[in-house]
Amino acid sequence: MNRGPTNQGTTNRSFPALAQRGFVVPGRVKAAAYESASSAGARARTWRTSGAGPSAAAVENLPLMRSRSRDAIRNDPWAKTAIARLVSNTIGTGIQPHPQHPDKATQQRLKQLWDDWAKEADHDGLLDAYGQQTLAARAFFSDGEVLLRRRYASPSDGLSVPVQLQLLEGDLLPVEKNEARAGGGEILHGVEFDANDKRVAYHLYRRHPGEYNRLNIGGMATVPVPAHDIAHVFQPLRPGQIRGVPELATVLLRLHSLDNFDDAVLFRQEVCNLFAGFVTKPASVPMGPGADIDPMTGQQIVYDSDGFSPVVSLEPGSMQELAPGEEVEFATPPGAGNDYAPFMRQQLMAAAASVGMPYEVLTGDLREVSDRVLRVLLNEFRRAIEQLQWNIFIHQYCNRVWAWWIDACALAGAIPMPDFHRTRREYLRVRWVPQGWPYINPVQDVNAQKLAIRAGLTSRSASVLKQGEDPEQVDQENAADNTRADGLGLQYDSDPRARDVAGDTPT
Repeated sequence: MNRGPTNQGTTNRSFPALAQRGFVVPGRVKAAAYESASSAGARARTWRTSGAGPSAAAVENLPLMRSRSRDAIRNDPWAKTAIARLVSNTIGTGIQPHPQHPDKATQQRLKQLWDDWAKEADHDGLLDAYGQQTLAARAFFSDGEVLLRRRYASPSDGLSVPVQLQLLEGDLLPVEKNEARAGGGEILHGVEFDANDKRVAYHLYRRHPGEYNRLNIGGMATVPVPAHDIAHVFQPLRPGQIRGVPELATVLLRLHSLDNFDDAVLFRQEVCNLFAGFVTKPASVPMGPGADIDPMTGQQIVYDSDGFSPVVSLEPGSMQELAPGEEVEFATPPGAGNDYAPFMRQQLMAAAASVGMPYEVLTGDLREVSDRVLRVLLNEFRRAIEQLQWNIFIHQYCNRVWAWWIDACALAGAIPMPDFHRTRREYLRVRWVPQGWPYINPVQDVNAQKLAIRAGLTSRSASVLKQGEDPEQVDQENAADNTRADGLGLQYDSDPRARDVAGDTPT
């Protein structure tokens, strides 16, 4: 027998009885699980939200966001500093490859060939491979995305490896290009997908749409470039996102308002400090254009644009004689206000948090910050930067460049690569090493690394790689230094073969 409704009614009627016996009963059975987020009361009445999908939310007003972001970086000191800090910490002097081919001789040949080619990598001939990384990171943070195109070179160009890289701004990939393609494919925001939602081409303008170009006067036509020749570097914030968003998007309006406020305070101080003092005269003294001769000095009186306010200029060491009854009251210009510095600090802390950067790193303000606190702040910041390095930049940019370069080496026969079509994966194995972080406390940090190596918690190679160096090169340099010192009969305290940590001769 179905007794559900009877039991439900009994339960509802029994709430008052349960409460009288001391039981806690729910006040609202249908209360929302996330009440503050789903509330529709007066406090949330002005909260307007968007249900746009991951791509629609990213490309909506994307050109406007980019132009504002670039303008802020050019003219706002804090926006410029934020992008510079992000680029310098993400790239540094460059993220370097260390081949992991099983053959040591092949490793050395690949390293040397890469060093030769890195100076020739730029299709525009302005930067080396690591300079291109810096420029790509700057465009990545300022515009939200950057495009890298593979360009094959002619053997007559005399390159060590006949392939080069060309950096392109995201403006060359039109967000408004959306078309259906034959076979079930489609073009979404300039990126072409096949029926299986795989990227097959990028439809690019021939020239930047913001530049005057006589070739594009008749219209801005696009050219499809195969996807395997393009590296599209951006940070997907939602699954299915196609285009990137500028890093400063969430803080642009705040920085613009803050810059206007700061400029208004500065202008007020400038105007107030123009007035050194005020001369007051009794009412019986005639003023105005009719009384243009000073009775005391006999000089012409200069009046302001209103024709009634005489202008008196002050010079260093000057003495001004006043007429009887005249007095001088020196100006006391107002300051910026006691709340000006805390207000600016709070706003800059919010701006720094928006780009994932500590306030101290953005502003360089290290007042009342101890070494321990600074270490905690930098560790959190560096963890976020490493996430960008490994999950975004190395994966989307560096690995694609290495694969292009390896294939070009094989096609051109730059080095012996026997049976390449079967062993290509061995050549693609590479370890990318970003520039190491500087020591916060060199003595403590080095001693900690040394203890970790001796305890077996890490290896010497891992410690060297953490500093952005090549362990094999460090070993070779140490061996060469020892050989040269032994040949010259030299013995240094830094030689671990002759001195221990305390500087004594080991037993």
